[in-house]
This record gives sequence, structure tokens and C-alpha cells, in this order.
Amino acid sequence: MKILVTGGAGFIGSHTVVELVNAGHEPIIIDNFNNSEKSVLKGLRKIIKKPIKCYDKDCNDTKILEQICQKENIEGIIHFAAYKAVGESVENPLKYYENNIGSTLSVLKVMIKLGIKNLVFSSSCTVYGQPDQIPVTEDTPRKPAASPYGNTKTICEDILRDTITAGNPLKIIALRYFNPIGAHPSALIGELPSGVPGNLVPFITQTAAGIRQKLMVFGSDYNTPDGTNIRDFIHVVDLAKAHVSAIQLLDSKQDNTYDVFNIGTGTGNTVLEIIKTFEKVNKLKLNYELGPRRAGDVEKIYGDVEKASKIMGWKVEKTLADSLKDAWRWEKKLMKKNG
Repeated sequence: MKILVTGGAGFIGSHTVVELVNAGHEPIIIDNFNNSEKSVLKGLRKIIKKPIKCYDKDCNDTKILEQICQKENIEGIIHFAAYKAVGESVENPLKYYENNIGSTLSVLKVMIKLGIKNLVFSSSCTVYGQPDQIPVTEDTPRKPAASPYGNTKTICEDILRDTITAGNPLKIIALRYFNPIGAHPSALIGELPSGVPGNLVPFITQTAAGIRQKLMVFGSDYNTPDGTNIRDFIHVVDLAKAHVSAIQLLDSKQDNTYDVFNIGTGTGNTVLEIIKTFEKVNKLKLNYELGPRRAGDVEKIYGDVEKASKIMGWKVEKTLADSLKDAWRWEKKLMKKNG
């Protein structure tokens, strides 16, 4: 299939492009490089041994999006393009509502107009808020999100479901992912946070590299084994493969279907466990400090991923150690590149 990948130069998008090619599909990227870098395209070219078609455009522009989909005869869309920093969304909610919801509306309008049926939507475990029980399943009630970022994902899921309920002949899967970490084993693509990282692992690798003086752990008094948050950390390559499984599943579905899947490892790790594992597998010491809690953070969450295994035939292949080794290999590559 010819698949348009919105935000395809981003962290998860770029790894998904590789896995789509590996599975015999033809991905085409649209990315405005607001939160990604063009150097990613060079990394992709080296991995897949050919240039990747990329439009430097904003998918909030419905007219442009329609022209690209028509020109390229797009058969499916994987929609990543969204802002994703929890902290920034608390400070600047309108930016998040405008971009994350606007781009999703734009994608749906174009799909309906052009008769493109298959959509995989990048959702998040943040739709569960702070759940009453873990692990969460797809039937766990969604709760008010702890941040505007999380709320944009909840709202977008509702928009997708309502679009299907209205009888539109679309086939949609929303993937609720947990915490993607790591990098491609080749160290040719990985996470490229602009400015101060919003996620834990880039903060860890930048501290190990000496870019950051120390790592601040937000909160040490949570009701968890060591007082730090619990999250489900999944290797980005495993997550990318879930998108391929999802788009292939949609191809075999009837029109007018909507489904959601948790995509994670099925287990949780505390922030301190991540730090200690990183130190152990990469044989180094990190300078970290326990600090106060951060607004918008959920205490603990990890997911039950049996549904994805059973229905999509997808499962995690990489370990936490693999993820943290690959993340450090990628950081060292960046250090070398940046002198």
C-alpha cells in the first residue's frame, strides 16, 4: 500500500517508515519539521537504501494535504503529526488544541472526500488518566486527562469514533501507546528532542553525555516500590512494527470500523529502575537528584497488551536493556556528529 505518514520525520514516524518499507509498503512523508530535523531523511535513506519521498508541508493545511493524497494515490494514512510534551501543553494549551485536533480534522476531511479508507491514529495511554486499576485494558474507562496534551488525544479519539458512528466508510485503528524509548539499532535515526527534552530517556542520555549537568527525577513520594513514577517503556522499533500490523489489519476489515489497541510491553518500571538499568547495561554512573513532583504527571500506569497480540498478531521483541543500549548508542552518535 501507498501510505502517507504525517509527522513521518519525527521519532516514532521515522522508525515506522523503516518498518513499512521492510514490510513491502511505500511510505510517503508529510512533515513541517516544526519538531523534527531534515537530517532524519539522510538516516532513513541509509537504512532503506533509497531516498524517501517527503513533503515539507503542514497537514493542518487541508488543501495541501488533499493535493498530496491525490497526486500520490494514497491508500492509507498513519497520523502522527502532533505536539507531545506534557509540560508544554500545561503551559500553552491552545497551541496543543489547535495543532493536534486541527490536523486530525484535516486528515479525516481529506480521507472522506477522496475515498481513502485506512487510518491508523497515534493515540496515547494518557487517555486513561490516573486509572483505578493497572494494568489498563482497552475497556478501562477513560478518565479526565492529566494534561491538555492527553486531552487532545481523548478528544481526537471521540472525533474518530463519531466519524465512524455517522456512517462514513472509513476503517480506523487508534493505537494507545505507552512510553516509546530507544533508537534504531543502526544508530542512524533516533529521538531528537528540540531544547529541553520532555521525556525521561533523552534526559538520561544527555546527562550521561555531559550535555545536562544532572537528571532531575520528578517526585520520590509516589505510592510505588521506590517512590518514583511507574511507566511502561517500549522500544520504538517494536512500536513502529505495531503500526504496520495495524495498517495490514485494516486492509482486511469491513468499511465503517473503529477499534483501539494498547501498545506497550505489558509491564511497568519505575523511573529509578530505568536509571539503574541504564547505568548497568552501559557501564556508567549518572548524576541524578530526587526532586518535587511535576504538574500533569500520572503516578503509575502500564497496559495489558493481550488484545494487540491476539487480534493484530503483534508482540514485543526487544527488552528494556536493548532499548537503553540503543538510546545510548544513538546519543554517542549525536555527540560525535556535533563534535
